[in-house]
Amino acid sequence: MIGMLIGLGQLSTSYGLENAGWISSFLLVALGIACAYSSHLLGKCLENNRKARNYTDIGHHAFGSHGRAITAAFIYLEIFMALVSYTISLHDNLKMVFLGTNIRFSWAQHVSTSQVLTVFAVLVALPSLWLRDLSSISFLSTSGIIMSLMIFVTVACTAVFGGVATNHTIPALRLKNIPHVSGLYTFSLAGHIVFPDIHRAMKDPSKFTKVSIVSFTFVTLLYASLAFMGAKLFGPEVNPQITLSMPRGLVFTKIALWATVLTPMTKYALEFTPIAIEIEHRFLYSMTSRTKMIVRGTIGSILLLIILVLALSVPYFQYVLGLTGSMSLAPSRL
Repeated sequence: MIGMLIGLGQLSTSYGLENAGWISSFLLVALGIACAYSSHLLGKCLENNRKARNYTDIGHHAFGSHGRAITAAFIYLEIFMALVSYTISLHDNLKMVFLGTNIRFSWAQHVSTSQVLTVFAVLVALPSLWLRDLSSISFLSTSGIIMSLMIFVTVACTAVFGGVATNHTIPALRLKNIPHVSGLYTFSLAGHIVFPDIHRAMKDPSKFTKVSIVSFTFVTLLYASLAFMGAKLFGPEVNPQITLSMPRGLVFTKIALWATVLTPMTKYALEFTPIAIEIEHRFLYSMTSRTKMIVRGTIGSILLLIILVLALSVPYFQYVLGLTGSMSLAPSRL
C-alpha cells in the first residue's frame, strides 16, 4: 500500500504548500485522514460482500448497472491520467539528467533528445506490464519506496549541506489556489484503485484497516515534511517537481533526478494491475495462463505506448496531477 501511495505526488507537495500557504498543510493531513477512513470503508465493503472484487463491483452492488459504468469510467480515466503524469515526469527529469546530451536520428529530426530518451525508458519498463499479479511485482513496489525515500533524503541533505538558505517565508493562506492544490494533494494520497487487489492478495484481509492507518500515517507525514522543506528552501521559485528546483552540480541533485526517473518505471505495472485483472476476469477466464499473459501484456503495452505519445505532447505536470487528483475523489465518494 505504501508502494502505491508514495511516489511522484511528493514532488508537488512543496509547490502546493507554497502556492496555497502553510495553512493548507491541515488540508493535506485532513485528506490523509479522509482517505484512510475511506480505505477502511472499502475494506468493510469487500468483507461484507465476498463477490465484490473491485470498485466497479461495489458500484454495481450499490447503484446497479449505471453505478458500474460510472465507477469504471472514473477509475480507468484516473489510471490513464496517472500514467500520463508519470511519463511527463519521466521526460522532464531525463531532460535534466542528460542535460547537454544530443541524440538525433536522420528519420526523426523533429524528435528531441529528451523525447528519444523517454521512449527508450518506457520501452525498458514495458516488460513489467507482462508480470502476472501483485506478488510478482512486489519487488517493483519495494524499489519505488526506496526511490521515493531517496528523493526525501536528498532534499533534506540539500537543506543541510547544499548551501541553500532555508529562509523563505511561507505565506499563511492563498485561498484562490486551494481548489488546484487540493487536486495535487489528493493525487499524492490517491491509491484506492489498487486497494481491492491489495485486500484480495493479503494473507489476512482482516488487518486491512491497520495496514491503511499505518500506510496513510507514514505517507502523510512524509509528504508534509517534504512540503515544508521544499517551500522553505526554494520559496516562490519552487518548481511543480521539486527535483527540478534543486541546485545543479550537487551530487544530491543527481541522485534525486535519477530516483525520480526510476520511480515512474516502477509504477507502470502497479497502476495497470486493476485493468489487467479486470480484463482477465471478464474476457480471459477460459484461456490458458500463457495466453492470458500474452493478451494482457499486449494490451498493456499498446496502452502505454499511446500514453507515451500523449505525455510527450502535454508538458504541464502540475495540471495533469491536479486533474487526476480531482477525478480520484469520485470513486471514493461513490
